[in-house]
Amino acid sequence: MKTVTSTDNGVNLGPLYAALIFGAWAAVHIYSVFLHSLSAPLWQTVGLITLQCWLYTGVFIVAHDTMHGSLMPGRERLNAAIGTAILFVYAGFNWKKMRAAHHDHHKYSGTDKDPDFNAPNPRAFWPWYLKFFLTYFGWRQILILVGFTLVYILLGASYLNTIVMWAVPAIFSSVQLFYFGTYLTHRHADAFPDDHNARTNDFNRLASLLACFHFGYHHEHHLFPHEPWWRLPLRKRDTSS
Repeated sequence: MKTVTSTDNGVNLGPLYAALIFGAWAAVHIYSVFLHSLSAPLWQTVGLITLQCWLYTGVFIVAHDTMHGSLMPGRERLNAAIGTAILFVYAGFNWKKMRAAHHDHHKYSGTDKDPDFNAPNPRAFWPWYLKFFLTYFGWRQILILVGFTLVYILLGASYLNTIVMWAVPAIFSSVQLFYFGTYLTHRHADAFPDDHNARTNDFNRLASLLACFHFGYHHEHHLFPHEPWWRLPLRKRDTSS
């Protein structure tokens, strides 16, 4: 099987994709929070929330790639700087702590030492999501997000807009990330293909992109953790052939 790397043919598209995702998220986010009127037709509000939720998911996946060094291969400090900035903006997360926890997830996947796994009940969605949420979201995040909210209000955003057009899509994106990237791929249902205790969602390429930026091709991610998100479909094709 051909070895695939994130810089085949000398081209690393990761920074371009990252800039497009973050730029699109920032534009939609600013418009939604500061300019969108909640008295507009409901479909517009729902559409903006849905789009922002998906882009939030993409922003996190970009930060995830920095944890594996695959956004900027061979440039550890730059990966750390980008990941730190993105996760702070995303929800006040500490990149170093999240990276350590994520590497533990790979090392102890599907065991009681896996911070992303719910060993006491590896099938039920909501208890697992609550455990997942509380693992990463604490007082630090609450204080930082309160600070962001105050800044937004001082800059002219309404309090209701910060809740509906910022908090709601951010929370929904965490559910999206968890459901497609953790729950479906690690829950105890069908047998796992190997001791990575991870499976791949049976989605076509477009559905996989819309669901979770290909993070649902999760067995391939565990097999090749240094591959960026946008190359996981190629890995899936290679491992399936």
